[in-house]
Amino acid sequence: MRSPHTLRTWRTRVARVPSAGLLLVASVGVCAPGVGAQEGPQRVVSVVPRIGITEIFTDNVSLASADPRSEQITQISPGVRVAVQGARLQVYFDYSRNELLYAQDSSPRQSQNALNTFGTLEFLEDWAYLDFNGLISQQAISAFGAQSIDNTALNPNRAEVSTYRLSPYVRGRVGDVANYEARYSRSVTSSDASASDVTTGDTAVRLGQDSAFGKLGWSLDASQQTADYSGGRQTDSQQVNLGLSYAITPQLSVSARAGRERSNYTSVDMQGDDTSGVAVNWSPSDVTKMSASLDRRPFGDAHNVSIEHRTARTAWKFTDARDVSTTPGQSAGASLGVIYDLLFSQFAYLEPNEVARAQLVNAYLQSNGISPDALVLSSALTSALSLQRRQDISLALLGVRDTITFLASRSESRRLDTVSSGVDDLSTSAVLRQHGFSANYSHRLTPEYSLGVFLSQQNTSGATSLQDSRLRLLSIQIMGKVGRKAAVSAGVRRVVFSSVAAPYGETALTVSLTVQF
Repeated sequence: MRSPHTLRTWRTRVARVPSAGLLLVASVGVCAPGVGAQEGPQRVVSVVPRIGITEIFTDNVSLASADPRSEQITQISPGVRVAVQGARLQVYFDYSRNELLYAQDSSPRQSQNALNTFGTLEFLEDWAYLDFNGLISQQAISAFGAQSIDNTALNPNRAEVSTYRLSPYVRGRVGDVANYEARYSRSVTSSDASASDVTTGDTAVRLGQDSAFGKLGWSLDASQQTADYSGGRQTDSQQVNLGLSYAITPQLSVSARAGRERSNYTSVDMQGDDTSGVAVNWSPSDVTKMSASLDRRPFGDAHNVSIEHRTARTAWKFTDARDVSTTPGQSAGASLGVIYDLLFSQFAYLEPNEVARAQLVNAYLQSNGISPDALVLSSALTSALSLQRRQDISLALLGVRDTITFLASRSESRRLDTVSSGVDDLSTSAVLRQHGFSANYSHRLTPEYSLGVFLSQQNTSGATSLQDSRLRLLSIQIMGKVGRKAAVSAGVRRVVFSSVAAPYGETALTVSLTVQF
């Protein structure tokens, strides 16, 4: 991939990176196709078309427990990547159309879309903005149904899900008294499989000053949210909070807030109750950040803990959150997955511009054969509000020739809106529990070719033993460049899905060629 805004001049970047970071810079320079020193003026718009052809040979295309059917599948994937880096417009857009052809006529031709886009438009300088993002991906309809690794399998428990979000906002100052921000966000999530679409609207206004009285600051927040489910009902919530903060040191601050919340989460009519919360934020350095918050809400306690640390060659992250969720497990922004997010944060010191950094991350993942959308826990469609507790830990070790990523997650979801008649996993089970891990090892065999080994496991359980399942995957892949603009890969995978209702096993070979223009 030819990036319009890469690391510009390696000498300038390296001068700012600690000595240990030279290994990562060298690794990115070797591994990322088209990424290197680039003199001259920066291009505002970059358009990179591509086309990919993949052949899949599977011994169980329908994921059957008995009498599995072999199939040869041809996947043709034209796509385009666009980057815009103007003075007032920043856009990243990556779209592909996947056409699936089944040689043994086990299924008619299928078409699938894949999209990742995000950006910001500055309407009025230093005042009015518009954030936008979109994501289209394949995911499970039910966490209790058959789970599959590959989107080419004939799995009726898969759906194409799209999420689009627009968020206009203004921000500025009221003299020397306070800062303000007023934002409206509208998000639409829809699928092609069932009546589980959801539209959310959020309005938030914040007024405050971090250092109004020396180290003492204040804030006033008001927000309103509406979530409307096509297969359920509409829920509304309103919150007002007054907060105080104190900077103990420039790196450590504490805060407390109190307010009022009204909602119809658990009733037909709106009900209100008092709320309170505390938080602490500590950033001992630019590469280490820690935060924790605890809030008393009408439905119980909500909390959020986050710890991030990175060095020139490693990135670590831990999160633990419990809160209301409109679409559990679904990405609502520019995120493609945990690995993508982890490297996106890791490369921040190399490339602060988010559009250019997205290109850098994608180039690194592509050349090392790492899937950007690898998730430990699969998503599922929802028809009502839920209360979710989730814990994630992720690690990336980036070397000159070796890359290791490890992800582990655990989640527990329960339906919060008990009034809704919407049908989903939490209408058939009082609880949905998932835990799992994934590990990826990539080794650069030559400057042009890499070997990748991927291992993952996901466990799902519900209220009964009939809802328990386990999905395991082992894959080995070799990938590399052919000339300047083409990349090839070949791999084998073994998938084992254990469940009472529909267990299966699958072995598949894949060969692919991708050409950029």
